[in-house]
Amino acid sequence: MKKRVLLIAVLLCTIGIFCFAFAGMGRGNEAENAYLRVHIRANSNLAEDQNVKYKVRDGVVAYLTPAVAECATKREAMEKIKGKLEEIALVARNILKAEGYDYGARASLRQEEFPTRVYEGVTLQAGVYDALILELGTGSGDNWWCVVYPPLCFTSGNGNVIYKSKIAEIIKKFYS
Repeated sequence: MKKRVLLIAVLLCTIGIFCFAFAGMGRGNEAENAYLRVHIRANSNLAEDQNVKYKVRDGVVAYLTPAVAECATKREAMEKIKGKLEEIALVARNILKAEGYDYGARASLRQEEFPTRVYEGVTLQAGVYDALILELGTGSGDNWWCVVYPPLCFTSGNGNVIYKSKIAEIIKKFYS
């Protein structure tokens, strides 16, 4: 009985936290300041450039995940990434080279204007966001995007994006 009451209390607190955190999403700067986005821009929209973009994505996300997974704030995540920009570009260039592409990659951390994006029930309103931008070659092709902070997404081995909740993981560990 105590476990059930505790679980209900934790769930209600979690719902309250999420309601508070996401209440400002439609009010501009609060949402824009809450997220650190990542965009990986393909060289072009040719199928081969789009396909290699996903291979680069898998490698870069695997590299970034341990670096930012334990960051407590967006500022901390930005500082970690800022210190690793050249390494992030190198990860991308090595994957491109291994796949037979020689057009290179550039990584930067900057603010950019983005349109509203919806993916798997997560909506980011249009606005100016801090973002890790990884341009492959010309960077003129379609991009893959996700959120680095708070850590909302990771990739699975099959190339699909899986959203995870840190709070759900903590609750699961508590009851394991």
